[in-house]
Amino acid sequence: MISASLVKELREKTGAGMMDCKKALEATNGNIDEAADWLREQGISKAAKKADRIAAEGLAAILVDGNDAVILEMNAETDFVAKNAEFTGLVDTLLKTIIKSDVQTLEEALNLNTEDGTIEELITQKTAKIGEKLSFRRFSRITKKDNEAFGEYIHMGGKIAVLTVVEDASAEVAKDVAMHAAAMRPTYVAIEDVPAEEVQREKEILTEQAMNEGKPKEIAEKMVQGRIQKFYKEICLEEQPFVKDSDINVKTFVKNNGGKITAMYRYEVGEGMQKREENFAEEVAKQMKA
Repeated sequence: MISASLVKELREKTGAGMMDCKKALEATNGNIDEAADWLREQGISKAAKKADRIAAEGLAAILVDGNDAVILEMNAETDFVAKNAEFTGLVDTLLKTIIKSDVQTLEEALNLNTEDGTIEELITQKTAKIGEKLSFRRFSRITKKDNEAFGEYIHMGGKIAVLTVVEDASAEVAKDVAMHAAAMRPTYVAIEDVPAEEVQREKEILTEQAMNEGKPKEIAEKMVQGRIQKFYKEICLEEQPFVKDSDINVKTFVKNNGGKITAMYRYEVGEGMQKREENFAEEVAKQMKA
């Protein structure tokens, strides 16, 4: 019987996952040094050492199956690896595994079983094999109603993925909305989706701007009302001028086609993450020192 404290000790020593440490100790009859060597032989401790690297490249992908869909972002350190067959195969496995489940959190998804262990174990294996840090960043699993349609759009080979859901309109309309969202980067679907504190913060900033322009308070307040509408057009999908017909907004486009937007998921690879800023010479120097 392998004790939890021994597993913890090996984990702290190697940086490998709990399940991998347990397997290593079982394979070596509880000998912690041999277990550490076992992990190295399997390439697992090598994978763990990459945990502090930045993985801000990768792929955003979508899988639709009937009334179910999954959109996810999987990260790697370089764009080169993101195009690797091992990496794209991993993304495909994740999509197919998650869509068959009912998971909603990343923790639940990482514990799902594949043909090669759990998703977490599979990512560790691929990290060791590919030689870069790989990170499963986020996903959404959506189930639509029969009177709804999915719209899916992948831009720039997986740099941006958008999944939309429209009610009482066609998949073609939903896809047009997804293409628009890919280009115009909305954050919310509708005005009512914008958090009150975000609106209040924007109003305060706009009021301060107007006052700094020397406008009286009453005039400044009226100016803010106009400018807040511009703010909504920037961040709300429904309010944005439709890319295929700027005379109408997206909400009107969908309404003219008998429908209503019920959801939008827009994943842009690496958004909000720190990017690698190393140059080629530095990379070569690091390799030579290794």
